[in-house]
Amino acid sequence: MRLSRYFLPVLKETPSEAQIVSHRLMLRAGMIRQQAAGIYSWLPLGYKVLKKVEQIVHEEQQRAGHIPLLMPTLQPADLWRESGRYDDYGEEMLRITDRHGRDMLYGPTNEEVITDIFRSYVRSYKDLPLTLYHIQWKFRDEVRPRFGVMRGREFLMKDGYNFDLTVEDAMHAYNRHLVSYIRTYERMGLQAIPMRADSGPIGGDDTHEFLVLADTGESEVFYDVAVTDIKLGKREIDYDSHEACHAVMEEFTSLYARTDETHDAALFEQVPEERRRVARGIEVGQIFFFGTKYSEAMGATVQGPDGKPTPVQMGSHGIGVSRLLGALIEANHDDKGIIWPEGVTPFHVGIVNLKQGDAEADGACEALYKSFEALGLEPLYDDRDERAGGKFATMDIIGLPWRITVGPRGLKNGVVEVTSRRTGESEEMTPELAIAKIAKIYADL
Repeated sequence: MRLSRYFLPVLKETPSEAQIVSHRLMLRAGMIRQQAAGIYSWLPLGYKVLKKVEQIVHEEQQRAGHIPLLMPTLQPADLWRESGRYDDYGEEMLRITDRHGRDMLYGPTNEEVITDIFRSYVRSYKDLPLTLYHIQWKFRDEVRPRFGVMRGREFLMKDGYNFDLTVEDAMHAYNRHLVSYIRTYERMGLQAIPMRADSGPIGGDDTHEFLVLADTGESEVFYDVAVTDIKLGKREIDYDSHEACHAVMEEFTSLYARTDETHDAALFEQVPEERRRVARGIEVGQIFFFGTKYSEAMGATVQGPDGKPTPVQMGSHGIGVSRLLGALIEANHDDKGIIWPEGVTPFHVGIVNLKQGDAEADGACEALYKSFEALGLEPLYDDRDERAGGKFATMDIIGLPWRITVGPRGLKNGVVEVTSRRTGESEEMTPELAIAKIAKIYADL
């Protein structure tokens, strides 16, 4: 993409309504625009990152054997009355009446709809196990929406639902989701710690939240600092193996890590004092096992091996896709702007032409641009007729992890400058070596 042809409404001043770093930087970088309290338009740069995050979530869900579908944003109230949640959910639910007088709602979650789909088509235990998921917009009418996309009213969420015959199989689904979530976050350059949490209106006894440590986090968290040393990395995990998934679950959850709702002071005191930490965390996902809470209420049964109707064991598992952008920025920024991890950057490299209109500089930039495109990478070429300082400031605020600066002085020596956004370190090299360096970085992801 050439910046002269792109829609990137970068702001020089910080809007007064932005209270935290991610909200300020998303507005300043031209990623989002508020349309109403807690409701945003996603502008091209923000939408591009949102789709990158969404794609990683899709890939890791399907790697774990989960099947995508798409459920509606509007749901009939009668399904929620069946489960008993319609009156219990509270004012966060946006209730609507259509032109025929039917009670509807803008879905805050999808347990009822997915259970209705399941009971309509699945009859036998031989069709289990089954996990279905979708990525869809949700709405929760927060009383005080704030912090930009971190606590909006409309948000994009991945929610998945497992259906199993036995508790053992359902707990394998729980563990499988934990593994897939950890891999998802690590691919985005995030460490999200699974912490024992409260189930809230979803219900169930087993639940873990995934929290990114940040000063602006909404949740107070208590943890053994040794948990931050655990990484999944590039280990291959057999998602069909109960033992392999359980082992990862034990590895990541055996050390103390809890949100304030489930914090146990006596247990926390058993952690060596030098390893105890109290901090803030941003929730970016949660997994639940709730057994037959919905299947019994809504008649989601299968014929068991003994020929008798058996309510299925269920769980639900969510990732806050749009919320993740805020968490990523909270964890990756400096006083100049955003610093995108390579896994989610909107463009792989920025190209800055220091002397637009100079034949040699223009030609070198065009050659770099075409070479990256030929490699399947997406460059953002700042070809505007603007001063160098303005171009650098734009690249810094939008946070591309790598920048190549091209100018007449360097080209006389046959070199361009390659700069890391994260470290600020620059290195001169030939254009060919610059292309090879950037290509290798992304090939190794």
